[in-house]
Order: sequence, then structure tokens, then C-alpha cells
Amino acid sequence: MTTALASGPLTALRQLVGSSRPLSWINTAYPFAAAYLLGGGGAGPVLVVGTIFFLIPYNLLMYGVNDVFDHESDLRNPRKGGVEGVVLDTRWHALTLWAAGLLCLPFVIALALWGTTASTALLVGVLAAVVGYSAPRIRLKERAVLDSATSSAHFVGPAAVGLALAGAEPSGPAVLALIAFFLWGMASHAVGAVQDIVPDRAAGIGSVATALGARTTIRTAAGLYAASGLLLLGLPWPGTLAALLVIPYLANIAPHLALTDASSGRAHAAWRRFLVLNLVAGALLTQLVIVELLGR
Repeated sequence: MTTALASGPLTALRQLVGSSRPLSWINTAYPFAAAYLLGGGGAGPVLVVGTIFFLIPYNLLMYGVNDVFDHESDLRNPRKGGVEGVVLDTRWHALTLWAAGLLCLPFVIALALWGTTASTALLVGVLAAVVGYSAPRIRLKERAVLDSATSSAHFVGPAAVGLALAGAEPSGPAVLALIAFFLWGMASHAVGAVQDIVPDRAAGIGSVATALGARTTIRTAAGLYAASGLLLLGLPWPGTLAALLVIPYLANIAPHLALTDASSGRAHAAWRRFLVLNLVAGALLTQLVIVELLGR
């Protein structure tokens, strides 16, 4: 780690920030903050510390560990090297792992001290899933279907932790929303995996897409998106409106339902649109959250 830092602190910082996927920071911080507030938590240190943790340290842990242990695949992946992830040079691997662990530690300790046994156990479980997704030997990301489920837990987990820290009692609408979010997350991971079928197979890396093939994976994702929308119809008004947010995601992958493994790289266009859709859907979902909070 010392050798890496000596070669250029600014370069090291750029690599760490790039590895944490800044474009995706909001995707984990927002679920935590929204769930914490909807669960009855108020503005205060728990909200601030938890949101910052899930904004940056959590993403560095999640994506940094992945970049270290997926280096071989990333070298073969043409979409790496920009907002969708850096190709992390081997000289930064040790630094990335140390930085991710040490940056997370004080936040985890603080949230554990403020939380309950249940919220802390949930937080530890979420972090274990994050590390286990990419870490050698465990490599949950290479176990078909389980990879999509674990990836989804990376985003649903912060919301569940937020509810637990707020002291919210399990309720029908909350459970329904979390399940719908989970199915949406599985679908989204599957779509992302399709575009990487060729480089993943070249590097000997498995995934739900390499196991099921492009066509079956995309169609399964469509079914999961649809199921997510149907579940959201069961929420009390105005939460029911969230079901409409699934429609653009279905439209996004509709042109790719007949993809073959050989043409799977074309799914990259859907993934690029997906990144924009997340911002739009998040903005609209925020309006629903505000209406719900103001109505209390």
C-alpha cells in the first residue's frame, strides 16, 4: 500500500473514487435515507452518518473488492474504463482493499452503537453479502441466480438497515415494498450481466447470464420487472403509483428479448439507458416519498 501511495497520491485517489462508481453512489444512499425517514427516523446523526456511509464507503467496498478480484475479466471488457467502472491497475489492489475496509470501519461502529442487536446483525449481513459477492472462494457472483439475488441485496439491504435503525415495526406495505424492490434489483442485475457474457466467458467467470444465456436471462428479467410492478399495486395510495415506474424498465429491455449469446453485447445500450432511467425513476419516487412524509 505504501508503494502505491508513493507513486502518486492524486492518482491513487482518482483510482479509488473511480472504483467506487460515483454515478451509482445515490443508488445505495437513497434507499437508506428514504427508508429511515419513512420508518419514523428523524433528522439527526444516524441519518447523516448512515447516508454518508451508504453513499461512499459502502460503494468503495462493494465495487472496489469487485474490481480487484474481477481484474482479468475487466481487461477484456470494452465498457470498462469510464463511468461504468475503471480497470483497476494491479498496483492499486492492496490499497483499494485496505482503504475500503478502513473507511467503512468507523461508520459501522457508530451505526452499531446507535442501533439495536437486530439492526447491527442486519448491517453485518449486508456487508458480508457485499464482500462475499466478489471475494475468492465464496464468489457469490459466479453462482447463477444467487448472483442476482446477492446483487439485489446490496441495494435492498441499505433500505432494510434504515428501517431497522428507525425502529420501524414490520408492516405489510413495508415488506411488500422491499420484496418488489428485491425483484427489481434481481432483474436489473440480470440485464447488466447479459452485456458481459462474452468477456466473462473468456475470463472463465460465471453468472446468471453465462449459465442461462442471453435470451432466457433477458426474458426472466422482464418477468421479474413485471412481478415487481404487480406487487407495488398492493401498496396504499399514493404508493400504488410506484408501480408505473416499472414500465420504462420493461420498455428499455423490450428490443433485446431475442438476443443471442453472440449478440449479447448489444444489451450494453439497454444498460446505458438503465443508468439514466434510475435517475428519472429516483426523482419521481422522491416525490412520492415527500407526499407520504408530508401527509403524516
